[in-house]
Amino acid sequence: MVWIKKECAVLPSEITDERVFNGRRRFIQAAGIISSVSMAPQIFAGTRDTGKVLRYDGKVDHSQIPPGWLVKKLNAAKPGVYSTNEQATPYEYITQYNNFYEFGSDKGDPAANGKDFNSDPWSVVISGEAEITGKIALEDILKPHDLEERIYRLRCVEAWSMVVPWIGFPLADLIKRFKPTSDAKFVRFETLYDPKQMPGQRSRFTSIDYPYVEGLRIDEAVNELAFIAVGVYGNSLPPQNGAPLRLVIPWKYGFKSIKSIAKITFTKKRPRTTWEKAGPREYGFYANVNPEVDHPRWSQATERRLPSSLFSPNRIETIAFNGYGPQVAYLYADMDLKRYF
Repeated sequence: MVWIKKECAVLPSEITDERVFNGRRRFIQAAGIISSVSMAPQIFAGTRDTGKVLRYDGKVDHSQIPPGWLVKKLNAAKPGVYSTNEQATPYEYITQYNNFYEFGSDKGDPAANGKDFNSDPWSVVISGEAEITGKIALEDILKPHDLEERIYRLRCVEAWSMVVPWIGFPLADLIKRFKPTSDAKFVRFETLYDPKQMPGQRSRFTSIDYPYVEGLRIDEAVNELAFIAVGVYGNSLPPQNGAPLRLVIPWKYGFKSIKSIAKITFTKKRPRTTWEKAGPREYGFYANVNPEVDHPRWSQATERRLPSSLFSPNRIETIAFNGYGPQVAYLYADMDLKRYF
């Protein structure tokens, strides 16, 4: 496997041609998709027969009580059209097995060290190539949007996975409100920088350049699957899962789904993202789930579906684009996905 380091400047081949964008049904042109799609389980089963949002009624293991207006919106959430016939991962695993290095590097650190994280009040700064910019309070961000539940597969680059019932709304609906200009080719996201609340950001041993930065091409950001989550299992997001709002990009590895978003910037040039800077040969900008492109230190052909154990690893085959090829493969039909990993 040959790994090629990408340059920071955007290449012409990285911008999806408008004809390709409008011709999404031609997704089968993307390399390796034919066999992967034929193997895919029934990812989308439509609204579940119960017509009810999955909720967790046990003890929520974090100290902050969400504001009343948010509880009201979460309680009014409806089942969305995107679901799955796969069993949802238990709440305890979703909230106790996390990567959120701002709170520590071990899987249990985010839950342990984020219990007292204060995300109320919260605001997001909008900047860059858009007609509407400024600092917007969380309540104003959510006010125009009806919330829905989407049950998505989550595939980590570390080769483990979950099935998560998120509550939120389409990222495209949020982006349209800010009216990005024709110069906006990418969307840059930034996590809150608050070393007082986030011990990982003040650690002397961290290899991460904070604040955490992620990015998407504008056409990826307005794809129908891209999602802003504010809840999980019918409740508000715990700190370890990215309170109070995070990105969910289900066809990409989990590190692309940035948590605790504090800033959104529309840019002309491709942003250089956090893990790309930390390890450019290991973590690419696109980070599309691809069983044909191994991580330099392990295979991506299979994944360990949680819950699992040493004696019951629950290992399954990984599917291209995490099984969402019919919705997203057209975005990359003109790209070498082994080079632009």
